[in-house]
Amino acid sequence: MSLVQPMLVAALLVGGLGVALLGTVKVPLASRLRIDEARVGGLVSLFGFVLIPVILTAGFLSDLVGRQAVLVGGCGLMAASLLLLARARTYLWALASVLLFSAAWALLINVANVLTPLAFPGGLAFATNLANAVFGLGAFLTPLLVAPLVRRTSLAAALSALGLLALTPALLSLAVDFAALSPAGAAGAPAPSAGIGTLLANPVVWLCGLALFFYGPLEASLAAWATTLLGERGVQEQAAARALSGFWLAYMLSRLATALSLPPGWEAALTLVLALACAGVLLGLVLSRGQGAALALVVAAGVVFGPIFPTVLAILLGHAPAALHGRAVGVFFAVGGVGWTVIPILLGVYASRTSVRRGFLVAAGAAVGLSLVAVGLLALGGRVS
Repeated sequence: MSLVQPMLVAALLVGGLGVALLGTVKVPLASRLRIDEARVGGLVSLFGFVLIPVILTAGFLSDLVGRQAVLVGGCGLMAASLLLLARARTYLWALASVLLFSAAWALLINVANVLTPLAFPGGLAFATNLANAVFGLGAFLTPLLVAPLVRRTSLAAALSALGLLALTPALLSLAVDFAALSPAGAAGAPAPSAGIGTLLANPVVWLCGLALFFYGPLEASLAAWATTLLGERGVQEQAAARALSGFWLAYMLSRLATALSLPPGWEAALTLVLALACAGVLLGLVLSRGQGAALALVVAAGVVFGPIFPTVLAILLGHAPAALHGRAVGVFFAVGGVGWTVIPILLGVYASRTSVRRGFLVAAGAAVGLSLVAVGLLALGGRVS
């Protein structure tokens, strides 16, 4: 049992790597494959599209088959996908690699989110924000370490090394007693149909899913296009990469600060404040002209983006029985995956016709949608213990 937290930390670091990787390798990958911004948007959107069926299936598997099997399977598939992407020379092979990578990430992240309250005792908002600060650390380290590795070796070598690294949580899981981590009452958990029916009848579950519908694409789009957006302002590539690292650092630290300071009962109110701040920051990225302002706004986005996902996740887990947490997380990501698919496509297409800066008007509109959902959560009393 002593390896539960190290295993979860490793899984969260690999999960953070997953969400930041496409943005980090976008430029060398696009150059090798000779693709434009619209096709880059297609890769980002495919990542979200695959989440819809896979993470919902992962929720059932996690609750009913076993979390260790799902975790090990996710790590193995992630390693295979990165090795495949390392060797991809055509857009079709890259699509296949990202499809497999997204499926692997879905399996891994479902188990990681379900285990979070069990590995980090305390209030749910504390546990989810603390765990996702570790996730943010993985995202922060990805551009900081992978970009120099690609320059010093090659894209193929860097992706192959990351594939081997992705196996770490699976190896640590072999020393963990997963039976002892089962939530109380899991043996008498509802049948699959009854369980999913209970979740779908809960309006808070739907609102949390809609929050991810609007929020997920914001994070994915900024991770994928921040360096390109800054390049349009004349920012040098290395400075843009440092700004992206600054985004992930601020993202991580804001989650840690929220874990340590958010009073119980203020989860929905915080979500609303942060959603409105997202809209303001994204509009600022569209309207600002100077390099300094753009660099500062990218980092500011990390501050306001960071706590949104874990705080909404805390609301979700607080309104679902422990025996249904895998399926609750599956529904959450399945609804969110629709937005994760559609919104980056719209942003990428609009950016290819105008500019990435103007394309972020689409992201600003999504932030307004997130604000409306947060109002709904506040009205329903989205409070957790």
